[in-house]
Amino acid sequence: MMPQKAISVVGSIHMDFIIFTERFPKPGETITGKQFEMQPGGKGANQAVAAARLGKEVYMIGRVGDDYIGNLLIKNLEENKVNTLHVFETPQVHSGVALITVDSEGENTIVVAPGADNHLLPKDIDRAEKSFKKSEILLIQYEIPIETIQYAVKKAKEYSLKVIVNPAFVRKLPEGFYKYVDILTPNRIEAFEITGEKNIIDAGRKLLKMGVKTVVITLGAEGALVLHEKGHLKIPAIKVKPVDTTGAGDAFNGALAVAILEEKDIEEAVKFASAAAALKVTKPGAQKGLPYREELENFLENIKL
Repeated sequence: MMPQKAISVVGSIHMDFIIFTERFPKPGETITGKQFEMQPGGKGANQAVAAARLGKEVYMIGRVGDDYIGNLLIKNLEENKVNTLHVFETPQVHSGVALITVDSEGENTIVVAPGADNHLLPKDIDRAEKSFKKSEILLIQYEIPIETIQYAVKKAKEYSLKVIVNPAFVRKLPEGFYKYVDILTPNRIEAFEITGEKNIIDAGRKLLKMGVKTVVITLGAEGALVLHEKGHLKIPAIKVKPVDTTGAGDAFNGALAVAILEEKDIEEAVKFASAAAALKVTKPGAQKGLPYREELENFLENIKL
């Protein structure tokens, strides 16, 4: 029996601590919250879980602290069928955490302490060589050190992996970096910040000139714009009643990696990813609301793309 094709995800793993309250406190003020939730997060972990729930073998490469939270984060990944062989514990460093306050209008304030996420270094990519050897796709984001991002995509190319980069949260990387990228998935703001352009088509074309093979710009409720050497096309969004948009981008990227692994063409892959993101926003929780394969297949059968 042929081994299953796999996806390696390099990125952040952290825990979200969320308090729901009527309003934000003023400086120096203490108020009472209505509800508290502790939810696993981090773009890397979210995208790994998104791909694993859609039925693929997924290797997570990242770092947690040697603390109680780190143990919970590893356990959560394993419960979601993500391989954690290369999730490394970091001595005397706390796991990444985000403290989130959500008011009655749904607005939020977020403070992130990256902790172990900032200790994911190029040497860890070398230690995860076994994952790269078993994979056909690298999926990576920007919540880890820049030198690690650069090293990982170069290493992926040594193993002939297809590289999908989600440039969130947007940071400045050398222009030469983009020649290693097969698919770049910025949102509108990220595309503008990377290129300095103010028009979405111009931004996409500039990214192609910088070396990216295919650009997929996510536009929220407006859908997605795909650009490559043959031209560009718009993929409309699927209309749903949103409950929680948190994690929609991670659902999109995880599903896109799955579709590319299944050798769907880019138009079909983006439609598949858009459906996963649409289904995600109908449920609460960044990671908790990520769809399973059967749910997504049923959803696709009931909509017209």
